[in-house]
Amino acid sequence: MIKLIASDIDGTIVGMDNTVCSDNLKAMQDISNSNINFVVSTGKTYPIIKQECSEFKAGYGIFGNGNQIINLKTGEEIYRKDLSPEDISICIKLARKHNLHIHLYTENEIITEELLYMDLRNYKIKQQTNNGLIINVVSNIETYLKENKKHILKLVISSQKDISYLAKEIETLSNVKTYHIPKYGRYKDILINKEYEYLDIVPKDTNKNEALKILQKYLEVRDDEVLAIGDNVNDIDMIKNSGLGVAVENAYDEIKKVAKYTTTKDVDHRCFCRSNI
Repeated sequence: MIKLIASDIDGTIVGMDNTVCSDNLKAMQDISNSNINFVVSTGKTYPIIKQECSEFKAGYGIFGNGNQIINLKTGEEIYRKDLSPEDISICIKLARKHNLHIHLYTENEIITEELLYMDLRNYKIKQQTNNGLIINVVSNIETYLKENKKHILKLVISSQKDISYLAKEIETLSNVKTYHIPKYGRYKDILINKEYEYLDIVPKDTNKNEALKILQKYLEVRDDEVLAIGDNVNDIDMIKNSGLGVAVENAYDEIKKVAKYTTTKDVDHRCFCRSNI
């Protein structure tokens, strides 16, 4: 018997244009009316997705690819792990060396020098939803961090060129985990009409699967009582290690290979409905 459903957001529930089809929304509301815990599990930080969490009637949230867990019913922070100042400094220096775009996330803001990629996307989402996220455009990130004591949840390095090579170098020199996410072809970011790729950088041993295990222990839920669903490479371990792992039709091929089921519909066409598994 499934007691917990953990779902990715972008590309799984929320479409490429940042909308949710009515059938997906109804399916989530039906879950919330049952005895099943519904958990959003996303690479986004909480302020970016806070409004949607309320609409989805989610009981718990895993944010920042697993470095923060929040009880959405009470507001209690169950778990949190920030990047260290030393690791942030190493990542920024490497990004500067290769002339790459950088932006960072605190618990309520984005820090950037120029809105270009995911930070531009989140800026546009803020305009649409007024989600309370602070967009902080600064002249120099290093100077700003030195003058302001900030707790950084994650750092993102972006480019329109291949930067997969940088992930290994970063992980070798620092105590972090990197996720390489390409946004090309059918995965193009249509909200800002741009193709690019990015490295999502979080503290070492941070991922959605580990966070889900922490939450399962908190809720006393076994692996075989968990259904996990997603579309992107940061969902692999969560889907592979859950009792019932599901990939949406529009998922990356790596996800479909480890999932037990793949939906017959994509994110924009009722993918979250039981009849499509």
